[in-house]
Amino acid sequence: MTERTGLETAAAIRSGETTALAETESAIARIEQRDGAINAVVVRDFDRARRAAAEIDQRREHGFDAPLVGVPMTVKESYDVAGLPTTWGLEDHRTFTPTTDAVAVQRLKKAGAIILGKTNVPPSLADLQSTNPIYGRTHHPHDPTLTPGGSSGGSAAALASGMVPIEIGSDIGGSIRVPSSFCGVWGHKPTYGALSIEGQQMPETDGAPIAMSVIGPMARDPDDLATMLDILADVPLPPADEIVPDRLRVLILTGHPVAPSSTAIRGGIDRVAQLLSDAGATVDRESTLLPDLSVQFASYMRLLAVTLARGAPAEDGTQASLSDWLDMLDDAARNTRAWHRLFATYDAVIAPCLGTQAYPHSDLPIRDRTITIDGEATPFGYQFAYPGLATYPGLPATAMPIGRANGLPVGCQIITDRHQDHTAIAIARYAHGLMRNPS
Repeated sequence: MTERTGLETAAAIRSGETTALAETESAIARIEQRDGAINAVVVRDFDRARRAAAEIDQRREHGFDAPLVGVPMTVKESYDVAGLPTTWGLEDHRTFTPTTDAVAVQRLKKAGAIILGKTNVPPSLADLQSTNPIYGRTHHPHDPTLTPGGSSGGSAAALASGMVPIEIGSDIGGSIRVPSSFCGVWGHKPTYGALSIEGQQMPETDGAPIAMSVIGPMARDPDDLATMLDILADVPLPPADEIVPDRLRVLILTGHPVAPSSTAIRGGIDRVAQLLSDAGATVDRESTLLPDLSVQFASYMRLLAVTLARGAPAEDGTQASLSDWLDMLDDAARNTRAWHRLFATYDAVIAPCLGTQAYPHSDLPIRDRTITIDGEATPFGYQFAYPGLATYPGLPATAMPIGRANGLPVGCQIITDRHQDHTAIAIARYAHGLMRNPS
């Protein structure tokens, strides 16, 4: 893409090279020209965006500045934006229109961003593709037969097609990282609890934060991720130390005990590992410090199922008790501590976001779905093991593009210790730089 990044756009407006209104009109034109076959930007708010941009330009004349001054963007449909529908893709909420902005949207507007509209999701944000009965299906920007991922699939598709430079998504089962990987863009799943989810809850509810669920930035550039993270964070997250290659310690995972990964995914991560090693980093392929990943996956899926069902009985009639719930939280806390011990030895773990690249659309329920990896069909549900690596222990993870295979993007995730979000982004930025300019 030749379009400016978010920070480049703000710098150009700041310098007088362009204006917020001109950048907003350009982004609107790109959406109108490119989105027809993709169906990513499903709620459009162009008139208000133009007025907001003109107001930014007027304020600029009186000295106003902000990190994202005049940068046009879209937001995931699940975020409340006053005056726009928030449905989560559910018919029952088709007519719900919030009167206040989500906290994240408020912070982005304060930082100078211009909200153009909202991007597509699956019902209840509960799938790794983006199709719902209200807005229809979002297609992959490079191949309409494939999904861009989900649940932030519209977000990733809007970025990858160059319609907007920045976005915000949410993630409990890979919903930022998987679409980013599928579409070849950047995304960051923050440390659990570091960013406010207020206004990004099930429509017409205002309850407690959902266990393991986070919101986070998405972009076409890692510097935009870091800036947005600081804008969105409830409290300042520690900055990353300078990346010194011969002090960098990385653990590489190309697969998972319960979930296969494709040749393309393994090959992309192997290339990253080799470049880091060639640069002087310590790169290991196994460690006894890792928690039992099979046990972690089973615990994650149980906690996820009970969380999403809000304690309702399972199909077989079994129902988690309060004691069961507290035991699950205890198990998750022990797992988090195990990862913390690992990060006393390693700066980061590099792993797949999912074991495959973008796959064909499917209308089957997840439990009945299979996915073909290197010619062999495997149950789709096991693939949640990869996003669960960081979700279950509440760790930050940056999704980064690492090339292409079979004509499609390949991505991976950089996982770091709790609150080391900027370190995850910095290591991803450094590794990506090695791919572009190998020594």
